[in-house]
Amino acid sequence: MAGSRPSSLSSLSSSQNFTSRLLFLLTLLPLTLAAFAFILQWRGGLTDPLSRWSPDHHEFPGMETASSSASLSRIKDSGCRDPLGRSHDPSFPYYRNWKFDFGSDLKPKICITSSTSAGLEQTLPWIFYHKFIGVSSFFLFVEGKAASPNVTKVLETIPGVKVIYRTRELEEKQARSRIWNETWLASFFYKPCNYELFVKQSLNMEMAIVLAREAGMDWIIHLDTDELLHPAGAREYSLRHLLSDVPGKIDMVIFPNYESGVERDDVKEPFSEVSLFKKNYDHLPKEVYFGNYKEATRGNPNYFLTYGNGKAAARIQDHLRPNGAHRWHNYMKIPNEIKLDDAAVLHYTYTKFSDLTSRRDRCGCKPTKDDVKRCFMLEFDRAAFIIASTATEEEMLHWYRERVVWTDQSLKIKLMKKGILTRIYAPMIIVQGLRESGIFSNVIAMSHKNLTEFISSVEHSKSSKAVSSGENSYISNATESGVISSRKIGQHGKSNTTARRVLQINDNTSFPSAVPPQSPPGPEDIQVEIF
Repeated sequence: MAGSRPSSLSSLSSSQNFTSRLLFLLTLLPLTLAAFAFILQWRGGLTDPLSRWSPDHHEFPGMETASSSASLSRIKDSGCRDPLGRSHDPSFPYYRNWKFDFGSDLKPKICITSSTSAGLEQTLPWIFYHKFIGVSSFFLFVEGKAASPNVTKVLETIPGVKVIYRTRELEEKQARSRIWNETWLASFFYKPCNYELFVKQSLNMEMAIVLAREAGMDWIIHLDTDELLHPAGAREYSLRHLLSDVPGKIDMVIFPNYESGVERDDVKEPFSEVSLFKKNYDHLPKEVYFGNYKEATRGNPNYFLTYGNGKAAARIQDHLRPNGAHRWHNYMKIPNEIKLDDAAVLHYTYTKFSDLTSRRDRCGCKPTKDDVKRCFMLEFDRAAFIIASTATEEEMLHWYRERVVWTDQSLKIKLMKKGILTRIYAPMIIVQGLRESGIFSNVIAMSHKNLTEFISSVEHSKSSKAVSSGENSYISNATESGVISSRKIGQHGKSNTTARRVLQINDNTSFPSAVPPQSPPGPEDIQVEIF
């Protein structure tokens, strides 16, 4: 018995040593793996998938943000902003090889047409955002700043972008178009400012239909460069997927518009800085809309500052024609249309304080209540023009903060709970990601490179003098033509154009009047139903 006790104790001690060593190894192993993972992640060799797709970490497949985040931090620290992201290093591998040039196998093919005078700081994010969601072609009718050589030489290097200048030849061609001999647009002819723009947009849309057909497009959409399509409800946030699911019998798809709500008076890059939007009447219960109408308008003339009747995508088919800037129609039938329940057009209107003066500078009307009716279709545009034309800078800023900027936090929270206001981050994230990746700066750099190569080849050509003269003449004509007024087309029945025939307006339902920008429904539109 006494001899067996040491043996038993020895066995027990050995078992305890083995257990303690096993526990030590089991403790050490996860610590070692954790340390190894930490070292890899610290050195940039491993990406945490949870943090990669978290709301605070906006990154897209193939996009490395280490350098871009550091660059963005330097910009913020310096207090400077580069709207085109020139200080950012290229880190978007898709763009290097693919260049957002969709292949012919991608269906449906979607194009956007726009009449614009905007600069690159607005146009480049607008183009590449829509390329990102599936648009393949753009027909840009440019004038003003957008028609300047510094802008067009960049736009013309982007795959899928066709630039059309407002030349005298274009004016004369449009003066002979079918629209000028019809009545559905007649009430908008020979009026200034917004009416003139509306006519130009319609004429350009008519020409864009022909360009779209020649390019083999399936769908055409008219948008302004302060509007972004929001394909909510679609697979992969894709406009292409959204329209591919539309039944073949549908001719037109209506996108209700949401209106931006700015929360500061110093916004510089609306697409990257604005995430608050007011929902359209079509996407709200009637009792919610009308029950909160007064608070939502905040003393403004209407629920929206500007239009509320959305924009439309039309299927390319025979006899298609525009029906004003907001709709399409068909010469042979009434289009079969649907209105989307989730997707929308995001309208970034009056997002910058400078929008007050820029609209004023584009229009020569007198700042009186009677005269502004000749120039603007919507009440808020009229009020904004009068303020910008008569008030001091300080008074304008006070008016802008009171009427446009959302500073009342409690009101914002209340209307967000009601569903009237909503946060939409997808466009902001996409545009920020594109900017930080260096795409915009790459496009500008490539345009300068192409221009340098072109100049070099011209200098070594025997006909360099003739070519240079022709190029300068073309640029000069394109720039000067930006100020040609569409009101001159056919006026007084002379000049080089053909005067339009004034026809009797009939009640033919196939030729309704053009759909202008319209305000959302107001309290006077409430219909009481008696059961």
